Amino acid sequence: HRGGRAMEIVHGDKDLERYMREAVRVSEKSPVLLDRFLEDAVEVDVDCIADSTGDVMIGGIMEHIEAAGIHSGDSACSLPPYTLAADLQDELRRQTAAMAKALKVIGLMNVQFAIQGDVAAGLSACTVYVLEVNPRASRTVPYVSKATGQQLAKIAARCMAGQKLVDQRDRKGRVPAEVIPPYFSVKEAVFPFNKFPGVDPILSPEMRSTGEVMGAARTFGEAMLKSQIGAGSRLPRQGNVLITIKNSDKTRAVAIAKDLHALGFGIVATKGTAAAITEAGVPVKLINKIKDGRPHIVDALKGGDIQLVFTTVDETRTAIADSRYIRQAALANRVTYYTTMAGCEAAVEGMKHRDGLTVQSLQELHAELA
Repeated sequence: HRGGRAMEIVHGDKDLERYMREAVRVSEKSPVLLDRFLEDAVEVDVDCIADSTGDVMIGGIMEHIEAAGIHSGDSACSLPPYTLAADLQDELRRQTAAMAKALKVIGLMNVQFAIQGDVAAGLSACTVYVLEVNPRASRTVPYVSKATGQQLAKIAARCMAGQKLVDQRDRKGRVPAEVIPPYFSVKEAVFPFNKFPGVDPILSPEMRSTGEVMGAARTFGEAMLKSQIGAGSRLPRQGNVLITIKNSDKTRAVAIAKDLHALGFGIVATKGTAAAITEAGVPVKLINKIKDGRPHIVDALKGGDIQLVFTTVDETRTAIADSRYIRQAALANRVTYYTTMAGCEAAVEGMKHRDGLTVQSLQELHAELA
């Protein structure tokens, strides 16, 4: 479905049976598509342009910050990639060009990859999957064009009109080619959740964003922070951070807690998460879930005692429903929240740069690419 409409991750027979009943109502006579879900995979977008001779130009490689399973339109991403090893990026270029040639694409094409394994260790430690190939312009084209200073739509349109890439030389006689900037550009999605009271603001395979912004800087962390500011997410300079994390994320949550403590933040956590953080030697204050009695998380959010929320849950219908009140309370009280582990980690990386923000115009950055 367009925009991931009615798409859902199901984990058991009962959820599948319930989904099939609901999907039939949404899709009517359309087929229901089933795919195996890739756990803990890094998603990557690649835009390219091909001409009538089969020459292919890579427009840009974008590493998603949220793991595969979050709709690509809702995920933040970085250009150039911030963790992918060089040989892995080369393999994505090779596969993208091969598909463009095999499909005889003329103009823009977008590929979405999912990569399982240690992406920083390189290709030998990973398995690369192709999620989808779109022989058209993607929503990423304006972002890639701004990040790289290349007018991808114009180059692609000329290819579609019959002009070869080799004939589209610039004033210096250079053929259009991939530009890898010496700075990071982070795209962040903008959501309308505050306009719809009662909605659950958790990210999912179904697209919900209504816009996007971009932050650019010398480091990934600073670019990430700028993107959050642009999207209206206020990352605090001091105060308390609530951490309530699913079991499989506990190890990563401990690393986040250590960074937050070093930055001077107080840590507040629910029972299971607090135990893991305490065991690592990081000071933490225990807080109740609603079912454990007052004072609880919602009381603390309403009282202004929590300035940032990190919360992840298992992708089961029950777990999502049981934790919904945390996300809704954060939204209602205008407390910035993150619902994916990768998003939490990127936010903390951005917070490390809160005292050293620099300002550059796109024109200044693009001048470095000339």
